Amino acid sequence: MEDLEVTHSSCFSHGITIKSTKGVRMMDNRSQWGTRLGFLLAAIGSAVGLGNIWRFPAVAYENGGGAFFLPYLFALLTAGIPLLIMEYTIGHKYRSSSPRSFSKVSKGMEWVGWWQVLIAFVISTYYPIIITWSGMYAYFSLRTQWGDDSTSFFLNDFLQLEEAGTFGSFVPMVLIPLIVVWALVFFFLGRGVKKGIEFANRIFIPALFIVFVIIVVRAVTLPGAFEGLDAFFKPDWSRIIDGSVWVAAYGQIFFSLSIAFAIMITYSSYLPKKSDISNNAFITGFANSSFELLAGIGVFAILGFMASQTGATIDDVVEGGVGLAFMVFPEIISQMPASGFFGFLFFASLFLAGITSMLSISETYIAGLQEKFSLSRGMAVLLGGGLSALISILYATQGGLNLLDTVDYFINNYGVALAGLFEVVAIAWFARLLKDLQGHADSVSDIKLGMWWRVCLSVITPVVLGFMLIQNLKNDLTNAYGDYPLDFLFNFGWLLAIGVMFIGTLLTIKKWPKKDHQA
Repeated sequence: MEDLEVTHSSCFSHGITIKSTKGVRMMDNRSQWGTRLGFLLAAIGSAVGLGNIWRFPAVAYENGGGAFFLPYLFALLTAGIPLLIMEYTIGHKYRSSSPRSFSKVSKGMEWVGWWQVLIAFVISTYYPIIITWSGMYAYFSLRTQWGDDSTSFFLNDFLQLEEAGTFGSFVPMVLIPLIVVWALVFFFLGRGVKKGIEFANRIFIPALFIVFVIIVVRAVTLPGAFEGLDAFFKPDWSRIIDGSVWVAAYGQIFFSLSIAFAIMITYSSYLPKKSDISNNAFITGFANSSFELLAGIGVFAILGFMASQTGATIDDVVEGGVGLAFMVFPEIISQMPASGFFGFLFFASLFLAGITSMLSISETYIAGLQEKFSLSRGMAVLLGGGLSALISILYATQGGLNLLDTVDYFINNYGVALAGLFEVVAIAWFARLLKDLQGHADSVSDIKLGMWWRVCLSVITPVVLGFMLIQNLKNDLTNAYGDYPLDFLFNFGWLLAIGVMFIGTLLTIKKWPKKDHQA
């Protein structure tokens, strides 16, 4: 997965029944953010997730170091921010969850919204597990309980990992704290948009920033830190002409901004009528990228320290994903002065980033259930969150890591990316709605959108996403992902990615209530 300014008049905290020039009914008494700052912190909290810390630094290093920032910035301006503006505008204009918003665009597009919601639901089943690991490792850090072999501790002692295709028994050390994480998530979701999600982000996002700044300041003072930073920022300009580097840049932007799986449409539907859409999108996009850069500095300063301590090269110690966080970093932390305190801060930052993203992911299907089935918020949280929580215990088994790795790979590459392609093609090519959305955004925004915005969404983004999908398909059809058994990949990878599309279509059979249900 995954984030300031003047508050608006309190009159916007209470919905008033009005009609736009296009006849779109605004919801009475729909939940709204208390302030603009509240929305921005929530949006930034959604965008800033675990991937910012453990994915971006490795992706940048592997794709040209400092030279990668050129295609990265280009991707942010031609895909990331334009898509954010589009989703903010859709949510703000139609004042509804993602499925309801798409149904207001065209009845035939409702399934795209449900598809996005179901993708978010699948992600919400395994995201709490990573949050749980982070919380437990914050505790383990206090006494560096992983010992001399952090990899063996993580895989064997902590997860008690079994081979792929088997689930084994539950792991109490994971299952019990998972229940605690879900209790925290339920608490904030149950309190609603303003008192729950906004309140949580007002605490967690500043705390995350403060904690990570402390980590970075300490990291850059370590022996060997500047060798690591030199490796991170040193540009390899020869990579600029490599198409795969540009695809990696677009992929990083796309997956890190929480676009195309209903989050930003849902969040923006709670904005007051007079909200600067374009400005909010630019702030969210650049805040997310700034945190990724900060994470890169911290991670590579620490990797430089590890290389200097072991006599290895940066190439030898660079790793991304779960391996970086729970196998490489503990080993580094053990070698640091005040290792317990530093380790606690690092894993606490992962925990905070994970919680804020988890709240945004869950809100997508809570809003959809409320509106489609006329449920109270409490009932929607209980049904949607309860089902997700039940499924999530599968990842607390001895085969949980293999299941998580497979589901995450396929739901992102053939769920989020494909849904994003369908979304932008549906809006730009079939509904031909970009000019109308541009007019709506411009009517409330200081930054006016020009033809660049429509070209980015109707040409650049579909082409890049299409190319990414073709490349992924080509690779996955010729090589089994992760060397997992084929039946395991089919059941928990391909079948899942296809299944969410099918279930999303089934959900369109039930008609919407005659009156929009209040969120």
